[in-house]
Amino acid sequence: KPGNRRQNHAQRLRSTGISSPYHERGRSPDQTLLRSKKVRTIPAADDESVKRTNEINLAIPLLDTIDLKGKDVTADALLTQRKIADYLVIRRQAHYHFTVKGNQRRLLDDITLLFQDRGQPDYSECSPPDHGRIEIRKIWVSSELNDYIDFPHVGQVFIIERECTNKKTGKLSLDVAYGITSRTTREASPKRLLEINRGHWSIENSCHYILDWNFDEDRSRIRTGHGPENGSRLRRFVIGLIKSKKISSVAQKMRELNRNVRLVFDYLRMTKNTCQSIH
Repeated sequence: KPGNRRQNHAQRLRSTGISSPYHERGRSPDQTLLRSKKVRTIPAADDESVKRTNEINLAIPLLDTIDLKGKDVTADALLTQRKIADYLVIRRQAHYHFTVKGNQRRLLDDITLLFQDRGQPDYSECSPPDHGRIEIRKIWVSSELNDYIDFPHVGQVFIIERECTNKKTGKLSLDVAYGITSRTTREASPKRLLEINRGHWSIENSCHYILDWNFDEDRSRIRTGHGPENGSRLRRFVIGLIKSKKISSVAQKMRELNRNVRLVFDYLRMTKNTCQSIH
C-alpha cells in the first residue's frame, strides 16, 4: 500500500542514518539550469504513442522544444545515458550534469574507487540553520577519469557529501551523491558544481517530491486517452494553488485539508462566511 511504502522508506532511512536526498533545499535563481524530471507528463508533438513512453525515451523529444545552447541540463540517475549525453553536447551544444547510481554500475564503481581516500574537500559550505537543522555540504572533483571511463564528453566527476544535524536532537545524518558533468575544471569550479546540484534538488523539493510521495503519482492507474496528462495538470494545479497562499509546507496543508470539504472552501475563500483564520 502507498502508506506502507512511504513508512517503510522512512524507517529504512532512519535505520541506516542516511538522509533522503529530497531534503536538499535552496532554490537557485540561475535560469540556465534545466532539469528533465517527470518528462513523461509533458505533451510531445501530437503523437500519442510518444506521450506514453517512459522518461528515457521522452527526454529527447521534450528537450527538442527548448533552447539549450550553453545551458546545464541536470537529471536523475535514470537519465544518465550515453545517448542523452551525446545529444546534449553534440546536437544541442549544451552541458549535462548527471547523477550516477547503480544503473550505471561500472561508472559508479570507478568514481567510488577514485574518491575512496579523498582527503579534504575541494569546496564546502554551511547553510543557515533554518528548519531546525544545520547542513554542511562538501564536494570533491576530479578530471583523472576523463580518458578512462566509458562515458562520452566527460569533463569532471564529483562526489558530494551532505551532513545534516538536527538542532533539537543532535542526530547527525549523512547523504553521499556521485555525479558526472561535461563541464571541464575551467568551465565550472567546485563551488559552481555544488550550486548546480542544489538547483536540481530544489526542483525535487518544490514539486516532484510532493508528486511522488503525497500524490503517489508513479503508481497512478490512469493510462488511457488524455487521462495521464489531465491528471498531472490537476496535481500541479493543486500544488500551485496551495503555494499561492504562501504556506511553509504544501504536504502539511494537504494533510490538514484532506477529506474536509468545508476546510477546502474556507481555504480558497469560496463561501460567504469563510473563516478568516484559515490560511
